[in-house]
Amino acid sequence: MPDPNSLMGILTQYARAVGWSITAAVGFAFGIGIALKVFDMLSTEIDEWEEIKKGNMGVALIFVSLIVMVGLLVHKVI
Repeated sequence: MPDPNSLMGILTQYARAVGWSITAAVGFAFGIGIALKVFDMLSTEIDEWEEIKKGNMGVALIFVSLIVMVGLLVHKVI
């Protein structure tokens, strides 16, 4: 491992940070996709996407809270 104060060490740290950022983005994308699909399968009585298109803010807030909670879980895991 190079000296963290050298140019090579700084570039290594930048590369690691970018790598973890990409990993987090991919994990978040998969997590949100899976969570929304599972939520959609569990709530068969209502078509959430149609309700959101109609302007139903309650359903939109449920989706927003679901996305935020999955994001927090993915953040803790990664």
